[in-house]
Amino acid sequence: MSNDARTAGRNDLTPPADVTAWLLGFDPALRWQVLGDLAGASAAEVAAERARVEHEGPGADLLALEDADGLWAGGACFPADYTRGEQGQPWIATMHTLQTLQILGLDPASAAARRAVSLIAEHGRWEHAGQRYFDGEVEPCINGRTIDAGAYFGIDVSPVVERVLGERLSDGGWNCEAENGSVRSSFDTTINVLDGLLEFERATGGSAAVREARNRGEEYLLERGLFRRKSTGEVADPGYLDFAFPYYWHYDLLRALDYFRRSGARPDPRMSEAVEIVRSKRQPDGRWLMDKVHPGRVHFALDGGAGEPSRWNTLRALRVLDWWDAGRT
Repeated sequence: MSNDARTAGRNDLTPPADVTAWLLGFDPALRWQVLGDLAGASAAEVAAERARVEHEGPGADLLALEDADGLWAGGACFPADYTRGEQGQPWIATMHTLQTLQILGLDPASAAARRAVSLIAEHGRWEHAGQRYFDGEVEPCINGRTIDAGAYFGIDVSPVVERVLGERLSDGGWNCEAENGSVRSSFDTTINVLDGLLEFERATGGSAAVREARNRGEEYLLERGLFRRKSTGEVADPGYLDFAFPYYWHYDLLRALDYFRRSGARPDPRMSEAVEIVRSKRQPDGRWLMDKVHPGRVHFALDGGAGEPSRWNTLRALRVLDWWDAGRT
């Protein structure tokens, strides 16, 4: 009997042995997270595998593409050659590459990480008005990601944190369009700020103001079941039900649920529908697909194409469901 046939009838959430092997057979960036989040490996084994991210696989490949001044593609948010005439947003500039390295788990204490952030702090400037990279710029979605990467890589981003705390809207979240008159928060902007505030708390201990802002931002999402309009109950954006990796600035249910898992939150009943959507996407062979790929230039593909089995979506879905079911018992 084939492995697929053996696993097709399983309804439990324990990853079948062949799916675990499939995940472990990839690169170190995925493998150390599978070992820690799904396989119950020792801390020493996880750390040893994580240390390989700097030297092998996509982490090493991205680091090899870094410019001499520490930037990627010559720009902060956009590559130096960007002319706005191409399909989608290019994902090869510094902000997106740093986020990807963080998700892959590059050790912030590694020589490559220390070198990169030092050079970015010296040379990086935002396209908006030439602001220094780790000072952030004006959009909270960008500043949330600046906080996220800065805190992770050991940069003092407290001034940017203070800025986003002052930009919270009355409904508890954030919106990059607030400067253009919007008074309602955005799922996309809010998740970027929440990711940043969570990483800042982990790195520094945070403050009462940061915790209160993050909790209120979480409530903004939970009051909407993570994907519905509060006013009508309609799905706010059908794209939120499709899972992509990397996700960059985009929101989706899997990203939101993985945020709550990382935050140490207890499962909330208001997440139930979102969790069941994740569960329903599990294929008969125990894997999840790549629902979509956000269009735009990339350094190289990190996972399968749209409609293909996705190792990263499978890992993230399995650990979300494991967290959910463990917290509900």
